Amino acid sequence: MTDLWEYENPVTDYDIDVPAWIDQDISPCDVAAIMQGGCASGAYMPAVTYYTASQTMATHGDEVLDFIQDSIGELPTPPQDISWSGLAVFYLSYAVELWASGIEQELTDAIEAKAA
Repeated sequence: MTDLWEYENPVTDYDIDVPAWIDQDISPCDVAAIMQGGCASGAYMPAVTYYTASQTMATHGDEVLDFIQDSIGELPTPPQDISWSGLAVFYLSYAVELWASGIEQELTDAIEAKAA
């Protein structure tokens, strides 16, 4: 089985679509890190840095929320007493983690096909 940790080139090199609200140069290695520890582990800093997450949600918030809702059927309830920036981090991290888990097998298959 392919070890995503070994690949640092962008996932777009494998014809994987990356939503506009995720850095377009995200790598298979980044996907593996997100899968292992989630965004909060530091695996994907744009989702947990208040300023960057707030900017991303200001531009792509509807797309992010639609992605979550389309993926799981509803929006998860954020923690109580959360700030606006914390809310941006909560939903963007959730969406990035959902996206990463949703492409893991497709990405593995694409890497194996390209190597063959």
